[in-house]
Amino acid sequence: MGFKCGIVGLPNVGKSTLFNALTATKNAEAANFPFCTIDPNIGVVEVLDDRLDKLTKLSNSKKKIYTNITFVDIAGLVKGASEGEGLGNKFLSHIRETQAIIHVVRCFENSDITHVHDKIDPVVDLETVETELLLADLESLQNAILRLEKASRSGDKEILTTKQKFEELSADLNKGVMGRNSKVFIDNEDYFRDLQLITVKPCLYLGNVEDLDADNPLLDQLISYAKDNGSSVIPMCNQLEAEVAELNKDEGLEFLKELGMEEPGLNKLIRESYKMLSLLTYFTAGEKEVRAWTIREGSTAPKAAGVIHTDFEKGFIRAETTSYSDFIEFNGESGAKEAGKLRSEGSEYLVKDGDIMHFRFNV
Repeated sequence: MGFKCGIVGLPNVGKSTLFNALTATKNAEAANFPFCTIDPNIGVVEVLDDRLDKLTKLSNSKKKIYTNITFVDIAGLVKGASEGEGLGNKFLSHIRETQAIIHVVRCFENSDITHVHDKIDPVVDLETVETELLLADLESLQNAILRLEKASRSGDKEILTTKQKFEELSADLNKGVMGRNSKVFIDNEDYFRDLQLITVKPCLYLGNVEDLDADNPLLDQLISYAKDNGSSVIPMCNQLEAEVAELNKDEGLEFLKELGMEEPGLNKLIRESYKMLSLLTYFTAGEKEVRAWTIREGSTAPKAAGVIHTDFEKGFIRAETTSYSDFIEFNGESGAKEAGKLRSEGSEYLVKDGDIMHFRFNV
């Protein structure tokens, strides 16, 4: 199951540096000029989870497999992107293919690093990009409304209702309301599912700073803007994270410890991306391997089984389930079973984060 987060922002704000840090590679060229990234860089990143280590030990497993999330480094957007400026149409199509957005915003002054605007202003930078995303979605909605115009002449109630919802969302976007914050979208999400709108995607702002400890009025502006728009901000020094990613694990942790940090900022970003996509993890555990699996919150047991193999979902009978806390407390599956903590769950069961599951099926 592919879950993708798109990394967006103005040119030259640190997107490719962030991507390189996330993927511990130098695949994404990071240079001091706009449009350094033309085609999107794609990296699959493991979602590190301490629970997997403990399950591996308790199950005497030979192998452990983390779940993962895909990050896409999308070239910088500029004013006029919705009209094709700066290869805009191509870049916008890449964003449409993701499920969530990490919007990188420059929050530091440095005359040696060029910027597309004369002045560093996080709010202006954000609004430049978000305006282009709004204009792109307005165009998609207007095209959809035109297609429905003829069809609605038949008087079909469903078509008329759909057209009305599209017009109502268009009105909100014209007021500068991002789709994800529009009550029209929130209350009628199914109507817009096939349009691949960009502004309805969940979004996390990343403030790229040079010093995490220093007072930063630019970062404060970003945090204030995000608060007013129902979004979150993660402050991060992208260059520092990229340098740490080049070290081995022990050296990296020692370096961070000297800086007063317990873990890389990237770990929090990955967790927040996972949370933003409304994902949860369940596990399968045995001597051969312990593995983490990614599903949407609210998934039933058969849907969770289908992530492993479609036959598991088609022929689902039941799911033998233990909570992570019970599995740890009673030293594994046999101990949990003896304590009466191994449950048999049916097709209506909603999987919980941390469940250890064994599926019974018949095809």
